Amino acid sequence: MGDYLLNALVTLAVTIDPIGLAPIFVALTRGMSPIQRRQTAIRATITATAILFAFALAGEKLITFLGISIPAFRIAGGLLLFWIAFEMVFERRDKRKQASADRVLEESVFDADDIRHLAIFPLAIPLISGPGAISATILIASGAPDMLGLAGLLVIIALLIISCLAVFMLAGPLDRALGDTGRIVLTRLLGVLLSALSVQFVADGIVAIVRSSGLPAT
Repeated sequence: MGDYLLNALVTLAVTIDPIGLAPIFVALTRGMSPIQRRQTAIRATITATAILFAFALAGEKLITFLGISIPAFRIAGGLLLFWIAFEMVFERRDKRKQASADRVLEESVFDADDIRHLAIFPLAIPLISGPGAISATILIASGAPDMLGLAGLLVIIALLIISCLAVFMLAGPLDRALGDTGRIVLTRLLGVLLSALSVQFVADGIVAIVRSSGLPAT
């Protein structure tokens, strides 16, 4: 159980990347009042929590309904996570996220509707609960040893989203404290860690497929 929860914590922490969202949140909410910024942060984190909870509880049933086996999804999800890790190590992920933020900023005027929309896209989706986080959530939930493990996963998701909310509330000072060098070092270290975890997902999926085919797994 301890290894399962630790794996869940590390994988989701890296894919959600609360610290890395700080500069993007600052850019997206530039020009907002403190109240508007707080409303945006709360709405975005509530939405992201609902999305990840839904996939943790029903994601496995959904992919099974679509005729996708868990081992196949493990391989596909592992490859997706490996690509995210590749982007993190070679400094491409932040540029992609910033590009999405810039496209939204070009069209936003920050009235009440725009604040609500901004909280949903791109903050909740895809910056917090993006394809990588959703894939990781389904993969980890499918490997839960029991209902207690699944409950632990939900707690981890909730804690990570709360950390996102805290980062959003302190985004300006946190971004200045880390600086460009701090963000680069942290992102690359987490990218290397995620790459190893993603390879493990792929390996587990291949072993499961080999075993289901009746061939001996080495």
